[in-house]
Amino acid sequence: MHGIELLHDLAVVMLIAGVTTIFCHRFKQPVALGYIVAGFIIGPGTPFTLVHDEDAIKTLGEMGVVLLMFSLGLEFSLRRLSRVGLSAFVAALLEIVLMIWLGYEVGRAFGWNTMDSVFLGAMLSISSTTIIVKALAELGKSRESFAEIIFGILVIEDILAIILLALLSGFARTGSLNAGEVGVEVLKLAVFFAMVLVVGLIGVPRLFDYIARFKSNEMLLIAALGLCFGIALLATVLNYSVALGAFLIGAVIAESRQIHQIESLTTPVRDMFSAIFFVTIGMLIEPKMLVEYAWPIVVLSLLVIVGKVVTCSFGVFVGGKDLRTSLSVGLGLAQIGEFSFIIATLGLYLNVTSSFLYPIAVAVSVITTLATPYLIRATDGLVGYLDRSLPRPLLQALSVYTAWIGSFGQRAPSPQVLLVRRMGWQLLINLLLTFGLFALGAWATEWTPSFLPEVIQRPEVHECLIWIMVMIATSPIYLASARKIQAMSILIAEICVPIIPGRQQESAARLVIAQMFVLASFTVMTFLTVLLSTTILSSLESMIPLLLVMTVAALLFRPILVRIYSRAEIALHETLVELPLLQPHPAPSMPDLLREAELETVEIPSASVIIGRCLREIPLRIQTGASIVAIERAGQRLINPGPDEILRAGDRVLLLGQAEQLPVACDMLVATAAN
Repeated sequence: MHGIELLHDLAVVMLIAGVTTIFCHRFKQPVALGYIVAGFIIGPGTPFTLVHDEDAIKTLGEMGVVLLMFSLGLEFSLRRLSRVGLSAFVAALLEIVLMIWLGYEVGRAFGWNTMDSVFLGAMLSISSTTIIVKALAELGKSRESFAEIIFGILVIEDILAIILLALLSGFARTGSLNAGEVGVEVLKLAVFFAMVLVVGLIGVPRLFDYIARFKSNEMLLIAALGLCFGIALLATVLNYSVALGAFLIGAVIAESRQIHQIESLTTPVRDMFSAIFFVTIGMLIEPKMLVEYAWPIVVLSLLVIVGKVVTCSFGVFVGGKDLRTSLSVGLGLAQIGEFSFIIATLGLYLNVTSSFLYPIAVAVSVITTLATPYLIRATDGLVGYLDRSLPRPLLQALSVYTAWIGSFGQRAPSPQVLLVRRMGWQLLINLLLTFGLFALGAWATEWTPSFLPEVIQRPEVHECLIWIMVMIATSPIYLASARKIQAMSILIAEICVPIIPGRQQESAARLVIAQMFVLASFTVMTFLTVLLSTTILSSLESMIPLLLVMTVAALLFRPILVRIYSRAEIALHETLVELPLLQPHPAPSMPDLLREAELETVEIPSASVIIGRCLREIPLRIQTGASIVAIERAGQRLINPGPDEILRAGDRVLLLGQAEQLPVACDMLVATAAN
């Protein structure tokens, strides 16, 4: 019976792992070492059979990868990635590029062919997220500052690893790299990120708020694990790694109020399955291969440790961190793991690499895994040795460089630049969400349920209906993007042609710059809409009249669509800013207020009750919190109008305020006597 065999195998795995970890703990060795030793005892390298169904155990081990990455996401707030972004990106990029080159050169030195050498370099370039997370947790260093940078590098590595897999697939098939395929893969990955993060940040914290009302730990645990495995499955369907999907949804759940409770509930489940994962690594060790390729394994293990310590430390230091932090990061990343196995498997699947690469990758992973805790512990000693050994002028020069790089982050940009940058990111997110919705529509055109009426099942009708639904879903995004573009045009014109008191001749230049920016942006939006629509509609002739109808409908229902987008934006803002800050905090400074501020343009209708009234008579700021910062009238712009400025019909007003304030302020300015 299959059920009895699985129970037998699971009992053997957990009992042997328990015994080996007790010995490791007794002699102060890493627990992961005990799991790997247990896997070696259970694996095919031993003369007796202890496990009947190795595939089932490996499947359970995959669950350990998912839960480890999910746990990492729970501990990794999205704001932490922004704090370590520059150092993490520089270090990850340098590490991957240099390790690929070093691995390729070493492979060629061993006499291996070009394809084996390229895949070897790729295998050595990606560090093991699961191993590092486990090692840092065991040493109690998961929340230290250098660990934040390590987690940031690991996230960027996983992103770059997906792109690397696409590059290797194309290189294996054609022997060359196709920039177009790489660009498409990067765009698809960005869309996946945007869809999961934005939709998740809006909906998931509110879902857990609702579940928390029942005060049931069981419901909270099942909901968290359901989202974890569901998004991991979605990532797999889209040809991404389960680890990436699990990490993303973990980072989303980390923004909910119940994060500490969820962490405590999922930790025992994570520990059980992560133990099985490390056991499966030990089961992959083949003694014959270790003997046959002993010299390459030793050389490559040293290359991974030395190469990653040097490249990661140098990258983090270049990004502006001090010597101690840089070395701590480099020593913590000196290993390879699951992604190396994926790359080795890809080479075998495509039949372009030799069979010895996979067992070599496993052996190098085991050796570097065992070395990781000792390397992390050696940080203080190594830093102390360098402090004593390096010349004083060199150490002073390194400190000056670190302070110099850090000074760049202290130079606050102007308010206009700050707002343009903020709205630029919002437009980019809107663009990625639009791509995602059209991609869902393109997928839906290939699936026609049989229960639909025959008229709807006709391809042309089915495509039109799906396109209409996609356009309805994207209409709030289009309208919000148009408003942001109009607001950005005023700021960009002011940045390009600064306002100088007493000089008005630059106003024409600012007007031209603003109009050119709006025209170019709307042209790009129209082109992208037509291009994306071709993924759903097979005929452009049917799209033009439908597009006109949807445009008219969007203008008619503009207030409703604006409110829908505003509520979603407010919900996202609350998740990222308010929910995690449960403790009282000081009032934000002016740069903080500007980072949270939004701009909105509104045209004063002829029937508005505020026409003919000066700004001091309108209680806009008192009742809504928003302020009028500019007025466009007959082609002229008044920046920071005075309190005696009178509003007229047709004035285009630029409002500054927070996301929840602007819709109320707009309603107040366009209100008529009938309302």
